Amino acid sequence: MKDQKQHLMGVFDGEDPLVEAFDKLRDEKVEMADFFTPFPIHHILEHHGRKSRLITVSWFYGLFAALGVLAFLYYTAVISWPLNFGGKPSNAFPSFIVITIVLTIFSVTILSLFTFSARAKLWPNVDKRIYHEGATDDKFVILFELDQIDEQKVKSLLKDLGAVEIIEK
Repeated sequence: MKDQKQHLMGVFDGEDPLVEAFDKLRDEKVEMADFFTPFPIHHILEHHGRKSRLITVSWFYGLFAALGVLAFLYYTAVISWPLNFGGKPSNAFPSFIVITIVLTIFSVTILSLFTFSARAKLWPNVDKRIYHEGATDDKFVILFELDQIDEQKVKSLLKDLGAVEIIEK
């Protein structure tokens, strides 16, 4: 994946300095492109402004999976192959509940995984750019696109906010 844009990165040693820098930069109306952290930081996820639609899509996957499983069970037990077990009714809905729950959870999990992978362009033989090597270990990185910011202002803000590294690529 070739990314021709120029980037500025502010690297922090911990979660608290990153959150403090995020709040200050947001107050200063600085456009932040992305964040790379070793674990999710909920404050940033909630206040960054980019919301994921994966939860809504997963809810619809669950709804349609449950309806599909119930329709399949009803069709096989009542319409296609009704069996008489000691006079019990063919449409014994309570017996469908457990398998419906299990297959719904399975379907939502698999379909959400495929949706996330397709949306993030994560499939075999795709080279993803690594912006900072320490972002998956112990560093917290804020990424800025140079064409959207005042470079000198952001560099001085990052320095004042405790960035251990300021990298321009």
